[in-house]
Formats: sequence, C-alpha cells, structure tokens
Amino acid sequence: MDHSMTELTEAKRQIDSILHKLNETVTTLEVKASPERYKSQLTLARRRIQALTIAVELIEMQLRTDT
Repeated sequence: MDHSMTELTEAKRQIDSILHKLNETVTTLEVKASPERYKSQLTLARRRIQALTIAVELIEMQLRTDT
C-alpha cells in the first residue's frame, strides 16, 4: 500500500494530536480523588497510547525510507 509523503505526514500529525489528548486524559484521571474508580478508562487509554505510538513509529520509518 503506497501513501504519499503528504498523506503520511498528515496522518502522523493527526495521531500526534490524538496522543496528546490521550496523555492529558490519563493525567487527569490519575489525579482524581479515586483513580481506581477509573481503572478501565485508564487501561483503555494506555492501550490506545501504546497502539498509536507504534503507528507513529511505523509512519516515521516509512517517511525515512521514502526520502
């Protein structure tokens, strides 16, 4: 599957934005009075962060090979 440099760059920018928001969500949930109450939301957010971080790494690898 071939994607243009522009498409890959935009995808990375969008994923970076989502990652920033997810990290802020995790921070907010961790400082709540009862963080254990938000265990499932924290787990989901952390798993999404991990998956999106992998996606960014793969996009960056593709961008390096295309240049």
